[in-house]
Amino acid sequence: MRLDQITQRLRDHGAKPCHEQRVLRLWSQALPQDSGRRKPEDVLPLALRAELPAIVDTLQGLARLRSQHPAEDGSARLLVALADGQTVESVLLPRDGLCVSSQVGCAVGCVFCMTGRDGLLRQLGSAEIVAQVALARTLRPVKKVVFMGMGEPAHNLDNVMDAIELLGTLGNIGHKNLVFSTVGDPRVFERLPQGRVKPALALSLHTTRADLRAKLLPRAPRIAPAALVALGEHYARATGYPIQYQWTLLEGINDSEEELDGIVQLLAGKYALLNMIPYNTVDGLDFRRPSWEHAADMARRLHRRGVLTKLRHSAGQDVEGGCGQLRARAAVGTGKTIAIHAAPANASG
Repeated sequence: MRLDQITQRLRDHGAKPCHEQRVLRLWSQALPQDSGRRKPEDVLPLALRAELPAIVDTLQGLARLRSQHPAEDGSARLLVALADGQTVESVLLPRDGLCVSSQVGCAVGCVFCMTGRDGLLRQLGSAEIVAQVALARTLRPVKKVVFMGMGEPAHNLDNVMDAIELLGTLGNIGHKNLVFSTVGDPRVFERLPQGRVKPALALSLHTTRADLRAKLLPRAPRIAPAALVALGEHYARATGYPIQYQWTLLEGINDSEEELDGIVQLLAGKYALLNMIPYNTVDGLDFRRPSWEHAADMARRLHRRGVLTKLRHSAGQDVEGGCGQLRARAAVGTGKTIAIHAAPANASG
């Protein structure tokens, strides 16, 4: 379901823009519809008041919590049931963050990520994306939303941009705390600057070698890493938010001296932050995570050479939180075949 379908339903029952904003603001912030000093009977038209319980049921039914799996690092993976029975995963992150999904499945096919193995099943509507935030806010505060879960946000651009606009206005989330992650679809660099809400941008780089990137991200746009960084730098300077470059560390593949030199050549002096995330081990895939000592050494050396680098822990390792196993386990229990996906640490968008 899309946000415009919700607003049309509100209008069909007499809502004016101020009434629409009230309903959507309270919903997106997980507040009861009778919150505030002015009660619904004081401000809403009679027809809308009569329909409001049914509208609330619809909104709550867009994303329901099927299971919650807390991890020792403060994160918690949520298995979220959509109204049509499909499931996606959201991740509560430490420090009031939330990772949301924008698609069921993914068409990019990153070889180290299990999301795309079954391809794209369907797009999420803008309301389903916001509903993940509303659901998460019933569990804990959410002050940052990253679009790094299931799917490539650029492949669902209209719905993602509509969700970002609502979250950055009525949803009360700072614009720089909305992070749009992509493998580098050119449409992103055209559309994001035009939005009322301009999110921060995270680009999945993973390697400085064009040939290796084509193998790791086989259906990503064929943009050379240097060209991708140039596009990112332009957006960073225009918005005032540094670009976050995502680098999933794969032992023996992109953790070499050659890559270190390439990163320095690409990113030194840029308005950028390099997030290095050791790979979240996934059963059935041959990739391995390097030792923490090796990863920390890489980060230190890059920092000394002028590249702001953060070495990040992969969220939810102890609950198999990095690769969509919750959704996979749910499928085993029902006998269904479904797409499974990588967590934010491994995700490309």
